[in-house]
Amino acid sequence: MSAAADGGCPADGTGAEEPVLELAGATRIHGDGPTRVIALDTVDLQVRAGELVAVMGPSGSGKSTLLNLAGGLDTPTAGSVRVMGRELTGMDATSRARLRRRLVGYVFQDFNLVPSLTAAENTALPLELDGVPARRAAEQSRAALDSVGVGDLADRFPEEMSGGQRQRTAIARALVGPRRLLLADEPTGALDTAAGEEMMQVLRGRIDAGSAGVLVTHDARYAAWADRTVFLRDGRLTGSTGPRMGVEALFTAPGAPPPPRSEPEP
Repeated sequence: MSAAADGGCPADGTGAEEPVLELAGATRIHGDGPTRVIALDTVDLQVRAGELVAVMGPSGSGKSTLLNLAGGLDTPTAGSVRVMGRELTGMDATSRARLRRRLVGYVFQDFNLVPSLTAAENTALPLELDGVPARRAAEQSRAALDSVGVGDLADRFPEEMSGGQRQRTAIARALVGPRRLLLADEPTGALDTAAGEEMMQVLRGRIDAGSAGVLVTHDARYAAWADRTVFLRDGRLTGSTGPRMGVEALFTAPGAPPPPRSEPEP
């Protein structure tokens, strides 16, 4: 499904629906005085059901900060963040955690798996914390692991898995249950090209089934899976693409970063 470049109505005419995610003037400032850092600066962004938005920009541009605000892991210094119409800014930490368990699937860049839990237990954890009966949580966990190709590793601990296998497990945990918003911070970072494309197809399928998603990536090949791409620099949105643009077009869109320089083979 495609959406307007400005975050407006999807092509299927569901524009009247409330955005799954809405950032309005979202700003995050760390420190004060000479140590003051503006990590995110008055960002406006809407993401609707059936829409995947990629976020690109150089390191330190505010991409992970944007995801942390969207997922309720952090709160804005100014502005607002809404998920399914619920204002996160005024919620206490317990309420934000409850909303995140029920509505938000988060793929962390460093996986964030619990070392003492198996792949199946890690994947089932958000469901069990939300009160889902253990047997049903285990069934959904196994199904999620199967969907990303690591069902046979369900009983392994993170230290017994490769980086790519841990990456797939982290994606399974984000997909388990009725998540309406998927937030992925470099979800293909530990995967080779073929596996990365496979995981993007899984994420894309979940979006096409009605979830909304935000994908942080440095790789234009994966950004091309998104309905649109927005560009961040120094905490500000500098531009965006139109619907479903190819890899080459991503580098010519207003505000886009320059294409990566090819490095000689070692």
